[in-house]
Amino acid sequence: MRSFLLALATSATVLATGVTPVAASEYRYCLQGEEFAGTGDCSFTNYQQCQATASGRMAYCAANPDFATVPTIRVRPHHR
Repeated sequence: MRSFLLALATSATVLATGVTPVAASEYRYCLQGEEFAGTGDCSFTNYQQCQATASGRMAYCAANPDFATVPTIRVRPHHR
């Protein structure tokens, strides 16, 4: 019983602190370059913000790969 409660508490903690795919992909652009590891600094909602930060540095802006993988919801037209 004790191990069950421990497992339940652990699961609740993990679920409460997890990052949802939507939250992880709100930022469309990533600042990339030699000083950034992995996908870079993905904290830009538009290209102009990213370009302003990249200006004067050995960096460039690219689309956030996590944002591109978020499925879009398509509404089917209703035919009457």
